[in-house]
Amino acid sequence: MNFRHLELVRTIKDKCRTCYTCVRNCPAKAIRIFDGQAEVIGDRCIGCGNCVRVCTQNAKEVISCSETAERLLENRNIRTAALVAPSFPAEFNDFGHEVFVGMLRKLGFDLVIEVAFAADVVAEKYREIYEKGELNPCIEASCPGIVSYIEKYHPTLIKNLGPIVSPMTASSRIVDKLYGKGIRKIFIGPCIAKKGEASDPDTGISCSILFSELRTMFNRKNIYADNIEESDFDQPHGAMGRIYALNHGFLQTAGIDESLLRSDVISAAGQSNFVEAIREFEQGNLDVKLLEILCCQGCVMGAGFTNSSPLFHRNARVSEYAKKRQESFDEDVWKSYVEMVKDLDYSRKYDEDDSRLESPNEEQLRAILDSMGKMGPEDELNCMACGYETCVEHAAAIHKGLAEREMCLPYVIERLKNTVTELEFSSTELANTQRALMHSERLASMGQLAAGIAHEVNNPLGVILLYSHLLLEKVESIGNKEELQMIVQQTERCKRIVSGLLNFARQNKVARQPVHILKLCTEVTESLHVPDNIKVVVTQACSDPVAEVDRDQIAQVITNLITNSIDAMSDGGEILIRMEGTEQSVKIIFRDTGCGISQDNLPKIFTPFFTTKKIGKGTGLGLPVTYGIIKMHLGQINVESNTDPEKGAVGTVFTIKFPRNESPNGA
Repeated sequence: MNFRHLELVRTIKDKCRTCYTCVRNCPAKAIRIFDGQAEVIGDRCIGCGNCVRVCTQNAKEVISCSETAERLLENRNIRTAALVAPSFPAEFNDFGHEVFVGMLRKLGFDLVIEVAFAADVVAEKYREIYEKGELNPCIEASCPGIVSYIEKYHPTLIKNLGPIVSPMTASSRIVDKLYGKGIRKIFIGPCIAKKGEASDPDTGISCSILFSELRTMFNRKNIYADNIEESDFDQPHGAMGRIYALNHGFLQTAGIDESLLRSDVISAAGQSNFVEAIREFEQGNLDVKLLEILCCQGCVMGAGFTNSSPLFHRNARVSEYAKKRQESFDEDVWKSYVEMVKDLDYSRKYDEDDSRLESPNEEQLRAILDSMGKMGPEDELNCMACGYETCVEHAAAIHKGLAEREMCLPYVIERLKNTVTELEFSSTELANTQRALMHSERLASMGQLAAGIAHEVNNPLGVILLYSHLLLEKVESIGNKEELQMIVQQTERCKRIVSGLLNFARQNKVARQPVHILKLCTEVTESLHVPDNIKVVVTQACSDPVAEVDRDQIAQVITNLITNSIDAMSDGGEILIRMEGTEQSVKIIFRDTGCGISQDNLPKIFTPFFTTKKIGKGTGLGLPVTYGIIKMHLGQINVESNTDPEKGAVGTVFTIKFPRNESPNGA
């Protein structure tokens, strides 16, 4: 059979929470995580239904055939038969089988057939193969999910698959034999994979519906247990095939003893068990004649059930039904029907559908693992949070395009930690930038005000100073000469303040020229009156001390910063001037051991006229002018200070940085 292109299950993206539970429970790894969604890959899906069962968000949707079945039933010109799987008592256990059959007839089925009879026939065929040793070893192939799994992922075992059709297909051929070939057949059971099998024309099945779909059809047609006429299944009735849906049910139906002493018959059911059994079978580790394997823990655990009853409760319902029916079992009638259909062709063939993906080599695998922070075996936690049993399997799935790195929980947690750290750093940088911007805007506003005031005051001050000098020259002999000299001195002081305001307002232009910064620092230091109890050390930590700057302005910056440090060290101390630099920029660090600047005053130090010095000792324009000069040089100025000895060395550090040339890229 070949139903490789039929989509059986799809993901409802709005409901998928990407918990990887479906990946973890998919034996075929037919689920791809793409763009944060778990997509079922139709070409790889075997229809086991595990993803449907385990999805707590109901994000996996089985392709429905109920509307197709209803259209077939509406056409009364062609008879339609319901082929009911042996597991039906586990679903419809709230009333007797006569009520259930009556509901099917009211729905429009002309015939209601127990697939259990076909299970008897198929089991007998396998018993003959087993006893005669015609196919040794042999894999029982009634489960379509197992058949699909072998065709796709273990094609070398196709030769070992039993050459007998499934009970569903056998039942279809039996109905054709007994009731005529013109009858349409709808299979009813719990198995999603049966939908795929039914799409094969060789089965003779028109469509396959799940028990859940049948209940929906009953509800749409208002068919309930209390409004129907009871009826029994049409002949032929089943015998031991009624327990075919149970784990080991096939072996009991076939009358084959699963002896632990002989170990030539093995039964394996369920996701992990069947995968392991097939793997060991292929590797030659199982010395068996017959291997029975099922995707589920028996067909009673198929994904098409609507009730949530546990395994053994479902087993009990099927066993109770089989036991009850055996009480009225007519063996002679059963044998007569077996005789009528014994010459039918129950053979089948299989199609290779190799869906194996190329595995990565060691180098590719290592690269993927390294990218997830798994540098060695000690980093491979194998926590299975991603849905794969090992980190290596997850890495291989990534290479095959089935998985994403973000499925690895430890990897995501580590990335989140790094992201949080980066966000904290970015938040701090942003806060600092915002404070600097606000400070810069405030200074800019003050600079504009200062420029206006300086411009307006400068001219009248010049007039006052001019006439004061003229009067001073003409009154050499007058006794109030000292008063005129005071006027001249204070007027000149006002001129200096206005000049400082203009510098702060950045009204001066930068006359750039190559300057040896280290020599300039030394020259300025030597020209200043430095007390004997203060030591000044100038050092260089860059290969090129030359930068294109305005010599006089930078000299003023150096002067202002050294002067402030001297004033802060009345008891003596040390001033360290260190020059650093790159090809693009120059950095000068001024560090003193003075009294430091309090945290309350730090935000104010570049504000014009703010000073902590005594009246007459400072104008409060030194640092604002320094700030303006550095900004004119497209540079930056930062300050750090400590006044508490318990928190480390007391003192202040000013760091100025500016480009070596006028290019903005240099900063």
